[in-house]
Amino acid sequence: MTPLAVPITMQLAWLFTLAIPVACVAWTVTHEEVFREPREYCAERSRSAPSLVQRKFYYLFTCEYCFSHYVAFAALWLTHFRLLIDGWGGYLLAWFALVWIANQYIGIHGRLRVSIKAESTEIKVMEEQMRDGGSGGTPSARPPE
Repeated sequence: MTPLAVPITMQLAWLFTLAIPVACVAWTVTHEEVFREPREYCAERSRSAPSLVQRKFYYLFTCEYCFSHYVAFAALWLTHFRLLIDGWGGYLLAWFALVWIANQYIGIHGRLRVSIKAESTEIKVMEEQMRDGGSGGTPSARPPE
């Protein structure tokens, strides 16, 4: 196998950049409201389909890690991106590296969303406490009169 003529810095730039849309599509399909109904259908079919192959097929649309393999494969097919070496080996390396980087992005995104939601909930609780005079709405928290 021969090394690619493309400089490694350019290959890495492609890898980290291509992982962004892969992560975005995988997250959107497996988590966002816009695909909720098809995802719920697939989740139900992944539990109740008569054959193992059907159950696994439907499961792919509910798991961001699994689905990212197919999105990454499509991205490589569209871009012809290879990593380190020419030929099918370069495609295989690119595929697994792309899936790994995309899932790192997905993990970061997921943690950020949880953190933002927790902060938002804390702010709402603090606003309610301030509206109630800082007592948290419980009579026992107020000093006796």
